[in-house]
Amino acid sequence: MKRSKQYAKYALLLLLIPISIVLFFMDQVGLVKLYRQNHTEKQDMVYNAVSLYEKQGKEKSTKNLQLYARSAALMDADNGRILYQKNGTKRVPMASTTKIMTCLVVLENANLDDVVLISANAAKQPKVKLNVIAGEKYYVKDLLYALMLESCNDVAVALAEHVGKSVEGFAELMNQKAQELQCYNTHFVTPNGLDSKEHYSTAEDLCKMGAYAIKNETFVAITNTSSHQFSEISKGRSCAVHNKDAFLSMYAGAMGIKTGFTGNAGYCFVGAVKKEDRRLTSAVLASGWPPNKSYKWADTTMLMNYGCDAYRQETVFSCSVQPPMLRVHSGKNKSVAVTFEPYEDEMLVNGEETQKVVSVTPQYIDAPAKKGMEVGKVYYFLNDDAYKISPIYTQEDVFALDLLYIWKGVVRLFLL
Repeated sequence: MKRSKQYAKYALLLLLIPISIVLFFMDQVGLVKLYRQNHTEKQDMVYNAVSLYEKQGKEKSTKNLQLYARSAALMDADNGRILYQKNGTKRVPMASTTKIMTCLVVLENANLDDVVLISANAAKQPKVKLNVIAGEKYYVKDLLYALMLESCNDVAVALAEHVGKSVEGFAELMNQKAQELQCYNTHFVTPNGLDSKEHYSTAEDLCKMGAYAIKNETFVAITNTSSHQFSEISKGRSCAVHNKDAFLSMYAGAMGIKTGFTGNAGYCFVGAVKKEDRRLTSAVLASGWPPNKSYKWADTTMLMNYGCDAYRQETVFSCSVQPPMLRVHSGKNKSVAVTFEPYEDEMLVNGEETQKVVSVTPQYIDAPAKKGMEVGKVYYFLNDDAYKISPIYTQEDVFALDLLYIWKGVVRLFLL
């Protein structure tokens, strides 16, 4: 009985050898056809979008903030999300709010006890100024207080020349930092913000700079100081500067940051607030011209009130649903399981915002494919804006259904 079974296996093997040869040549022709077919199809590949999670917001209100500013923005300083904007990406002059970046670049490239030698170029800068004199010496720390509290233009140039060796060299450092912070609609020419055609920023970019600045403890300590007294080093001339940021005393939790004014820019202000579980930054540009000096405070108060009243800290994108199985062409199995790493975040949201999680994958993939191969994307939407994108991966290896696979099956059968 055993011998007859053995003969049957050998007979089956002898039969399969010529069949395999025929299949081999057929397989080569088939592979060419399959390649041509897939090559054509992939030019017009269709993708499937599947909703994995959705939380509908309530109907949007028609209320709009009535701001004096021609450009404005409000940002969640903890994650960089814009909560409100009015011409937020429009490039405009930004006056002395420039000095936020000046201060940051100095803090990151100099020591507070460095000694700055005043040049004739720095001394001749227009008002507002500390009235430094060529040849005088000051500590970097003291000049930073003069820069941020009273917006001294001569001090800005003195610091720029100390750190960048020239105003032009310092502007390069400012622009490099702007790119690092993804302030792509910003370009600096001067460290003091005096009007120049190629010197501009946007409300949204200034919010980004403000959000970065308030992470620096020294920056916050300087901008929250009401007054600072110091002396010139070589001759001992006494100086005192006082903070011109009235917002510090008019809004609970205010953290500064910087005022500005030129004839082209109008009144400007970049502000920051820390209140309960949130940190907000705002920017208002061209918020009136003389004599309407208080418009910038009214605009900033309205923006901050909106951020505190309309938004609440909430867990978003609580999605545990996986994308559907993905169809496989020319595979051992007809489909493969796919997965992605679920993402949740704590952020400020309001009741009008819709949250969606959507998977996007091709209609099929071709075998073979390795476990962990990227085959699609998961998009996390707040309203119509993609807040985050995550990759989708295969959960297992996908083996091709080819001649080699068939022959291995025959061998396994023979060895049983």
